[in-house]
Amino acid sequence: MLGSFDAVLLARIQFAFTVSFHFLFPAFTIGLASYLAVLNGLWLWTREHKYLDLFRYWVKIFAIAFAMGVVSGIVMSYQFGTNWSVFSDKAGPVIGAPMAYEVLSAFFLEAGFLGIMLFGRDKVGEGLHMGACLAVAVGTVFSAFWIISVNSWMHTPVGFEIDAETGQFLPLDFWQIVFNPSFPYRLMHTVTAAYLTTAFIVGGVAAWHLLGQRRKRQLASPATRTMFSMAMWMAAIVAPVQIFLGDLHGINTLEHQPVKVMAMEGHYESHENGAPLYLFGIPNDETQRLDYALGIPKLSSLILKHDLNAPLAGLDTVPDADQPPVAIVFWAFRIMVGLGFAMLGIGLWSLWARWRGRLYAAPWLHRAALAMAPSGLIAVLAGWVTTEVGRQPFTVYGLLRTADSAAPLDAPAVGATLIAFIVVYFAVFGAGTYYILRLMSKPPSPDEPRLKDVSDGPIRSGGRAAAYDDAPQGAHATRTKG
Repeated sequence: MLGSFDAVLLARIQFAFTVSFHFLFPAFTIGLASYLAVLNGLWLWTREHKYLDLFRYWVKIFAIAFAMGVVSGIVMSYQFGTNWSVFSDKAGPVIGAPMAYEVLSAFFLEAGFLGIMLFGRDKVGEGLHMGACLAVAVGTVFSAFWIISVNSWMHTPVGFEIDAETGQFLPLDFWQIVFNPSFPYRLMHTVTAAYLTTAFIVGGVAAWHLLGQRRKRQLASPATRTMFSMAMWMAAIVAPVQIFLGDLHGINTLEHQPVKVMAMEGHYESHENGAPLYLFGIPNDETQRLDYALGIPKLSSLILKHDLNAPLAGLDTVPDADQPPVAIVFWAFRIMVGLGFAMLGIGLWSLWARWRGRLYAAPWLHRAALAMAPSGLIAVLAGWVTTEVGRQPFTVYGLLRTADSAAPLDAPAVGATLIAFIVVYFAVFGAGTYYILRLMSKPPSPDEPRLKDVSDGPIRSGGRAAAYDDAPQGAHATRTKG
């Protein structure tokens, strides 16, 4: 049955599935690592126990999400040598070094200090433990730096030459490759999106517990209130910044990848005297038109070129073979933008409630925040789809086609591994996600229990003293007698 499918299409679906699944975890842990560092810093500064309770509450969730992100990333990377070996051969001399630096610097920085962050508070002292929290937070952003640099080069390739005999991309200027034209915009946009993703997950969890405690006529705990307040501050401050960065990124994309912008805007036709901003429409690649179009005249020209009457070229200037799938790009872009403005709305709503002194007594705000909890994850996936599908039909934009990048594999072989990935991913990562949701379903409690780095069995990594120091306070007397 799989033999009737195209091997390249199946390879693209497999990579899209694995990279989308993987991207969910870094999008959460990048922001959560920084949140944990802030919580730990506030605990050391103020000695208010609510910050320590929140740190212990979220560090358990971080540990699971981080582990799933690492495992899913390793699995994804193997596809460069299987399904996309031709791409790896041709682009490897350029992208190999930045990807290696990501592992050697960023990932080792995260992994090296992760154990201290999770288990070392009572072992190494508060100062070094705080340093470990900062190292993990910096490491997650540094990891994003290298990966986004590689991906950005594939969109705006510079600093290379092509070997006439092998067709390989050979590096000429390493720093030009790293800091390629789209990289700064893509990095800022992606990292900011990760912070917003974390803010809305944290805010949604806090809103769930605020609603539950309200339903039980209980007073919300200081930790829950603080969690919601910090999340809403992040939403109110970062959401408008993200929209501004998105506008800059869009202008940069228009300069370097105009075809992608044509697909995002649904502009099948060129507009010589101002292009409309289409709010709705059904892209039709066969007829090369946007059916049932509903738009605002000239607004697209104003946004993209800051001139109502600025001309914008359309897909009628691009050969059909060089056009991306417009419908996917068009709708993914609108999902991303729509959720971005919804986030801004929640942030402004929270400011209004805070100003009125009703931030913790606004059930409709809490319901809206709960509904928006997964919005960041959906938005980053929609943005990723917009970016990557909009680059098609190329892997290296304008230079190496996707059809010429795939390994010479048969469709049944690719399809079989795709099915295996789907089954295993949903089983393994589904279980991990279920456990994270179970942890989130319980509110942070006073004297939130810590992660234990020793077992109750006879094996002790740090000896009897370590077991004693890490035990809950109430168990000290028992261990002393034992």
